[in-house]
Amino acid sequence: MACACVALAVACGAMFAPISRAQDQDQDQSTIRVDVNLVLLEATVKNKGGQIMSGLKKEDFIVKEDGATQKIMHFSQDQLPLDVALILDVSDSMKPFLGPLHDTASTALDTLKPEDQVTFYTFSTMPQRLVDLTSEKRKIAERIDTVTGEDIGGSTNINGAIFEAAQYLLAEAPRGRRVIVVITDTVATDNGGVAPVDVVQESLAADTAIYCLKVPGDNPLSTRMAAAQIPGLINMDKVTQQTGGEVFDVEKLGSLGAAFNALIERIKTRYTLGYYSSSNGAEGKAHKIDVRLASSFGSKGRDYTVLSKSGYYFIPRQTP
Repeated sequence: MACACVALAVACGAMFAPISRAQDQDQDQSTIRVDVNLVLLEATVKNKGGQIMSGLKKEDFIVKEDGATQKIMHFSQDQLPLDVALILDVSDSMKPFLGPLHDTASTALDTLKPEDQVTFYTFSTMPQRLVDLTSEKRKIAERIDTVTGEDIGGSTNINGAIFEAAQYLLAEAPRGRRVIVVITDTVATDNGGVAPVDVVQESLAADTAIYCLKVPGDNPLSTRMAAAQIPGLINMDKVTQQTGGEVFDVEKLGSLGAAFNALIERIKTRYTLGYYSSSNGAEGKAHKIDVRLASSFGSKGRDYTVLSKSGYYFIPRQTP
């Protein structure tokens, strides 16, 4: 057995992916070849008013690893394939939203590119994958339409659903840009035996950003109070921030359709950045990544915000 170093991202972490130096990293490409190590990460940039900053160029970005400026060798926006795990909460509180979801899912999914793939999960007490990764978005929409009130029931195990979807995406879509979209009221009532830190680490090890479509679920006060006393439940605001994603609140955005479309558009406008790291992959050594814009754009956190992962470390894994 030979020992291979595999990158495991930590809270706000980055994907450490191999890539060929022989490739021209500025050209459009649908896949990334595996030859030598390259750190890949994605970023969404907003101005101080909260609007997405599009049209940015490679030279507009500055990436530092452990304080040292890195040369960006790969840069693109919505050029690499997108692989999405769509996860629908079917616990008791979600019943009022199934009808509107049927009406909006097809329209939102149709805005993805033809080569983008989607897998569909439902979850309550346990997650269930209903459709494997497919580029035929119509299959996903049709399967969502078959979820009815009779399928509703059980506890809300968000932890287990995200954990399982992250594992699946890493195994089945190793070269795509991986995203998990959770449609839920965010009121978890069951940790599924998976700790929040394990959910985050599994998602980051798979280089998977987590987004949440938050609906106002039908949760009585007694349910919310009881859930607050259960240990080990995931906090969707925190997990989306830690993985470089966002929460889209249906109540704030006016309708389920508006929120769903805004979320899909957001995951399509992320920048992909890559640089070769000089780190030797020493076991357990963490590496901090900072992504910001050139000084002409002002100060990060004041004039603009960057949503991105910001660190990784290596763990040894035995391979044949």
